[in-house]
Amino acid sequence: MKLKKIFLLGNPNVGKSVVFSRLTGVHVVSSNYPGTTVEITKGYLKLGAETVEVIDLPGTYSLESSSDAEEVAVSLLKECPRDEIAVLNILDATNLERNLFLTLQLIEEGYPLIVCLNMCDDTVHRGIHIDIGKLEGLLGVAVVPTCAVTGMGIKLLIEKIKDAHPLPAKEKVTHEERWKNIGQIIDSSQSLSHRHHTPREILEDLSVRPMPGLFMAAGIIFIAFKVVRFIGEFLINRVSDPVFFKFYLPLLENISSSLNPKGFLHHLFIGDLIGGKIDFKQSLGLFTTAPYIEFAMVLPYVVSFYFVLSLLEDIGYLPRLAMLLDNILHRLGLHGYAIIPGLLGFGCNVPGILATRVLESKRERFIAATLISIGIPCVPLQAMIFGILGSFGGFYVGGVYLILFSVLVVLGLILNRTLKGYSPEFLLEIPPYRFPPLTMLLQKLYFRVKGFLIEAVPIVLLGVLIINVLLYLRLFDYMTAFFAPLVTGLFGLPKEAVVGLMIGFFRKDVAVGMLAPLSLSARQLVICAVLLAMSFPCIATFVVLLKELGIRGLLRATAIMIAVSLIVGTALNIFLAP
Repeated sequence: MKLKKIFLLGNPNVGKSVVFSRLTGVHVVSSNYPGTTVEITKGYLKLGAETVEVIDLPGTYSLESSSDAEEVAVSLLKECPRDEIAVLNILDATNLERNLFLTLQLIEEGYPLIVCLNMCDDTVHRGIHIDIGKLEGLLGVAVVPTCAVTGMGIKLLIEKIKDAHPLPAKEKVTHEERWKNIGQIIDSSQSLSHRHHTPREILEDLSVRPMPGLFMAAGIIFIAFKVVRFIGEFLINRVSDPVFFKFYLPLLENISSSLNPKGFLHHLFIGDLIGGKIDFKQSLGLFTTAPYIEFAMVLPYVVSFYFVLSLLEDIGYLPRLAMLLDNILHRLGLHGYAIIPGLLGFGCNVPGILATRVLESKRERFIAATLISIGIPCVPLQAMIFGILGSFGGFYVGGVYLILFSVLVVLGLILNRTLKGYSPEFLLEIPPYRFPPLTMLLQKLYFRVKGFLIEAVPIVLLGVLIINVLLYLRLFDYMTAFFAPLVTGLFGLPKEAVVGLMIGFFRKDVAVGMLAPLSLSARQLVICAVLLAMSFPCIATFVVLLKELGIRGLLRATAIMIAVSLIVGTALNIFLAP
């Protein structure tokens, strides 16, 4: 059988549209059936090497049409040869008796049929027990229990589709006989009992339902970032700073005193003396600024971020967050699981972009990687944003995040509308809530922090080294003169900010650190922070983008970055004018 089309058919309000979304992903086409106002939705499903059209038929109670919608559904079924189609009959498992009427009609007509028993999570809560094996035997077709809201059973449903074959047409029966058969099937395959929800089940249900779930998500994300900042600041104040200022600084002062303050070696290893003293943030030496930024300012936030992320992941909340945001992310050309690479991007854009490999189409991977590199600030950049803007108040820090979020949403909508291709659905099983063993949590934290350090430390050292040499040779002076009209005219920043913005290509955290001594206003710092987040990613992320997207994809993403940075930077300069 050469399968060409899959029809989704079922009673109204059985979750058919959600099943359709699970099967086809985010790029679908809706149009009216010719000569009617009945809307037909079409999408595509990849079955092995084949791409099959999926058609979501209007809700219908019977093949004996009594409305325009039912007539369209029956007409579309009859138009196609039966050896080229499969019919997914979606049933509400909590109303099995009512739904089986259409199922028996489809079996009598001999359609190649798979029964999708949806909303099985509700049957558990209501004390309804359905013997799937017995139901399959009585119907003579495959029955797959699913919960489309969470994605449970969808993978098995797809695997079963290829087994659907035309059935021999059965003898037609009267309505009364059909209802009698339904009663016998229910008596044999379904039983009822009384039970109450457990607190964990109640919480699991609430966290994937739109109205309470979105409020829960907002609260959890807010608390998560509060915890990240609390742990990060605690580690900085109680561990990093004491180590650097009490033990490491005296050693550096001895090295500094043994070198010529104006010599190249002093400039390379110690950097410039600020007010006659070593300044870890501004000296820009390989022994001073490089280790301080990475280990004292950034690492504490990396540890705290990955600890909270691992905790949410192992508890089982992140898959539910992905499910909850699925419909929203569909509008950006992505599906819910793209939230996982996005969250990883808040730690470091490199693993975030690498994680886009789980997305199945090139279109999705390009959208996700571009949005991550433009709209999601990594922990090093966030640490420096808090450091330079925190003293002005949370309003300005929050403003940066709000601007980046707005840009991400608008850009995602534009990319979804303009990029060709379609995005298949990602199948995601939802685990129950559980508290992870502490040893496993710490082990995952160790590997993630280790990976970050292996990736980041060499680049920080190399970046500071290159910047140091360029500053010593005064090559940045030429760059400042060349780009000054752009930076001052469009963005309202002093020409000295050019160096900091350009250094962002090597390391965002080093760049923000170089903006600190410029005595910029809160308004100017907001513009700088947004531009650093949206413009060229650090060199490590740039290399990963090249590897994941290819040269053409990288050039497209780069063009988008430049255009968005120029537009948003100019707009902020205008709207935030003092």
